[in-house]
Amino acid sequence: MKTITSLTLILFLSFTQLFAQSSSEIIQAFKISYALEKSGSYKKAADELKKVYSNESYEINLRLGWLEYNAGLFDESASNYQKALNLKPFSEEAKFGLIYPKYAQGKWAEVISLYKKILKINPANTTANYRLGLIYFGKKDYTTAVNYFEKVVNLYPFGYDGLLMLAWSDYYLGKTKQAKVLFEKVLMNSPADKSATDGLKLLK
Repeated sequence: MKTITSLTLILFLSFTQLFAQSSSEIIQAFKISYALEKSGSYKKAADELKKVYSNESYEINLRLGWLEYNAGLFDESASNYQKALNLKPFSEEAKFGLIYPKYAQGKWAEVISLYKKILKINPANTTANYRLGLIYFGKKDYTTAVNYFEKVVNLYPFGYDGLLMLAWSDYYLGKTKQAKVLFEKVLMNSPADKSATDGLKLLK
């Protein structure tokens, strides 16, 4: 019994020492990758992390996704972001990360789907609501755009971006009174704003 206990202790200490050594190597790899990223060497920064890569590491896959995106390696970036997302399915940061390469590749259906998945878990996420609003505004689907911009404005009633885009959406929908009020609120936030000033001129 004493021998078994001693053996267990030895194995535990060996595992702890190995884990500590591994963690130290990973932290060092992250440190080097940050320095390389700062100098614009994104691929080299990614290569440093690949030296300590683990398929089960959310953090490494997430950072590789970012570095590879900046290096223009969009397929590789999407793959690593997806691995991170598979490890942490509720992660907003992994979904937002995955949007970067999908957007760069013009995969709009997937981009929209990812934003909607974020909102399914967190309906009050202002970034996802605002960006979805922008997408539908770009498609000239102002009715749908309004739904997303209104959520942003309800959460940030004096926020410049939400107010401006909701004002323009209302303008294109012919809701002139609402648009006027919103453009004026934008000017309270940013008195010299050209977009809001132009909007009010069109309403005269």
